[in-house]
Amino acid sequence: MAPLNGALHLLTAAVLGELAPTANILCVGPGTGAEIVQLAQKFPGWRFTAVEPSTLMLDVFRSKAEEHGILSRCRLHAGYLDSLPPGESFDAATAFLVSQFILDREHRMAFFRGIAQRLRPSGLLISSDLAGDLRMADVQNLLGVWFKLMNQGGISPDGMQRMREAYSRDVAVLPVRDVHDVITQGGFESPVLFFQAGMIHAWYAKRSSNPA
Repeated sequence: MAPLNGALHLLTAAVLGELAPTANILCVGPGTGAEIVQLAQKFPGWRFTAVEPSTLMLDVFRSKAEEHGILSRCRLHAGYLDSLPPGESFDAATAFLVSQFILDREHRMAFFRGIAQRLRPSGLLISSDLAGDLRMADVQNLLGVWFKLMNQGGISPDGMQRMREAYSRDVAVLPVRDVHDVITQGGFESPVLFFQAGMIHAWYAKRSSNPA
């Protein structure tokens, strides 16, 4: 998956490239911090707050941040976004492959609303999720290609079957328009779909003037 992630990170840097040289970035659910490492290397004056509930992943990120010499610019918070103490507002936020695991639509909107409320006026969101109308034949065909990609990555047949089951049970794979609407109703203006690779879609959006 590294080439897909690399392409997303490249375009993310382009979208955020006009932020101030000392921008403050909120990264929600960054896992082991791949996007933070990429952005920190390209923008040496930016600061990052990583909000990650998995302490194991956060420990891996801490090691990577030390290795790349960026740890001094990173704040690591173990927990969910609502547990992050209030403080200064952020210029932008990233949430890569996170909101898709929130199955309830209202809770998913609340997730984006929580991000919007921590952004400065006109702050930017970059969000990616698996998306597509699974009722449509073309999306089912695309999903087949997606699973072939997973299979080429060495996932076992049992793992593939578990993944198929998870996509129907544990992941809210919504039509592209529905994800757009959820982001809008979560406090953002006119999300722009700027990236797609397989089932991964990514949007950027500006915070609404008065997020609920």
